[in-house]
Amino acid sequence: MNIAPNSYPRTRKRLMAAAASMAVAGAIGFGAVATGTVPVLAEAVRVEAPQVPSFADVVERVSPAVVSVRVKAKIESTADDGSDQPDGFGNLPDDPQLRRFFREFRGFGDQDRQDGMRRFGRRDHQNRQPRPVAQGSGFFISEDGYIVTNNHVVGEGSSFTVVMHDGKELDAKLVGTDPRTDLAVLKVEGDGKFTYVDFADDSKVRVGDWVVAVGNPFGLGGTVTAGIVSARGRDIGAGPYDDFIQIDASVNRGSSGGPTFNLNGQVVGINTAIFSPSGGNVGIAFDIPASTAKQVVQDLMKNGTVQRGWLGVEIQPVTSEIAESLGLKSDKGALVSSAQDDGPGKKAGISSGDVITQVDGKDVASPKELARLIGAYQPGKPVDVTLWRDGKSETVKVDLGTLPSSDKQASAEQQPSVPPAADTLADLGLTVTRSDDGKGLVVTDVDPDSDAADRGIQPGDIITSVNSTEVNGTDDVARAMADAVKSGRKAVLMQISRDDSNRFVALPVAKG
Repeated sequence: MNIAPNSYPRTRKRLMAAAASMAVAGAIGFGAVATGTVPVLAEAVRVEAPQVPSFADVVERVSPAVVSVRVKAKIESTADDGSDQPDGFGNLPDDPQLRRFFREFRGFGDQDRQDGMRRFGRRDHQNRQPRPVAQGSGFFISEDGYIVTNNHVVGEGSSFTVVMHDGKELDAKLVGTDPRTDLAVLKVEGDGKFTYVDFADDSKVRVGDWVVAVGNPFGLGGTVTAGIVSARGRDIGAGPYDDFIQIDASVNRGSSGGPTFNLNGQVVGINTAIFSPSGGNVGIAFDIPASTAKQVVQDLMKNGTVQRGWLGVEIQPVTSEIAESLGLKSDKGALVSSAQDDGPGKKAGISSGDVITQVDGKDVASPKELARLIGAYQPGKPVDVTLWRDGKSETVKVDLGTLPSSDKQASAEQQPSVPPAADTLADLGLTVTRSDDGKGLVVTDVDPDSDAADRGIQPGDIITSVNSTEVNGTDDVARAMADAVKSGRKAVLMQISRDDSNRFVALPVAKG
């Protein structure tokens, strides 16, 4: 290459500068390939942020205590019809062609017997082995093999198999059930020590707390979901002692009977029901509280049944209007609509129209609360029941009875005949007449635009008292209304009898 003389110094300077630049570049990494050194790369992005707590430690410890419950029941053969037909067709008409058709359809044809084949409909009717009817979840609550689950999981079963966390299968027997709380206890047969869990003090559970639900949804095996406590004290109409904990952890079919844990590995509730308009999980599940389950489970393990205290009264909520008519400061408590003749409440002096406000010093917020309080006591337990009666509070002592095994069913009787003569209670929108036995007033007509109609009073109802005073005529009603107005009250409390049951209705007296 020819370089002009006058440009040589400048060219030499440029070459020297380029060489120096390459040396520097080699020092910072451009020469890595040539020299064999590791390139220095830019650091990966890393964000320092608060980490969500892991549930792995809790799950690792509690999972061995959670089991799958498989339930089978004996299904009686259709051959049990009193006939001597071995094929179960004893109830068919005596038609040889019809019987041959059914035998061939169900796989009992001659060709099948020759080939040893089974068609889809054929069954061995002599082998009445239990067949699967349900599958749910459960958990050990003792080292010697007691298991808690739901009553609706095992209720129809005759044999039970428990599948452990490691896949091992064990037979179990049913110790006892409690349909009122939907709880049941199984006992694994045989010796062995099992990993078990304890119940938590659910009174300390707060809305927003983290929880972990473990179960066996759809028979897939042990599955863990997490969420928070969404609400407390839910009443879903499942039974007389509804007091569910609502959680948003995913709970699906097959998880019934499974436990919900706090972060300490204690059981705060038992998965029992879900709210599902579509049939799938929508993030609303309901748990039986640990406090309820613990007491029921102890009784089932000890006696096989649960015995509860019984007051023997029919009750209804106290509305704001009812509270106003009775002079109560709040609408809390349980209004006694009737006291059963053979019940301990009536023997102690409790009568219709009383409002139960406390039991042994514990406030009664609602009829559900009263049922839970009384049910928590053992039969024969003496309790102090505080009543609101005639505008003042008083206390009676009641020796509780034993809650009957089945709820008493009210029998509907024929409505009494209505005499032609009738009177009107215009201010209340009612037309009434004396009852046949002279006790109470029979409602013969209700003004559809009246407060009485809005509160469900119907023709045929019998008004037995107003403000705890028996009525035998319209004058008694008018007098009770006037007394209410003088006392500054805006409503009267009317006792209504219908189909052998009683309830109270508050009606305004401001009109007229």
